Amino acid sequence: MSGFELDPRLAADSAFVADGPLSQVRLMDDTRYPWLLLVPRVAGMAEWIDLDGGQQRLLLAEVNQLSQLLRAEPGVEKLNIGALGNIVRQLHVHLVGRHAGDAAWPGPVWGQGAAVRHAPEALAAAAARWRSRLG
Repeated sequence: MSGFELDPRLAADSAFVADGPLSQVRLMDDTRYPWLLLVPRVAGMAEWIDLDGGQQRLLLAEVNQLSQLLRAEPGVEKLNIGALGNIVRQLHVHLVGRHAGDAAWPGPVWGQGAAVRHAPEALAAAAARWRSRLG
């Protein structure tokens, strides 16, 4: 989509999985949680309400699809879905699979210790696995 540029902080903290109808799907580089991002490929978006109605419906459909896949991950008991944007203003939606006893439970994942990064080949393999699940 014209003019879309991924925020460098999102690029540094995640790996590309696939392009959906509206959004780029990315895997967060943190082994502590199954954690995906949806980043609408629309320039200048900071808030959900910045999207037009059709784009909002597409993003909701993408959230639903990824949420179903995350919920099927082993050990996932709860889904956390959020679009905060306090640090990275570019509109992006976090989808995080959670379970009692995970590294941040019961609090939010943000600000709970440093990310535990994948080895580069493991990150590429995990992104490929998600890509195949998306079909």
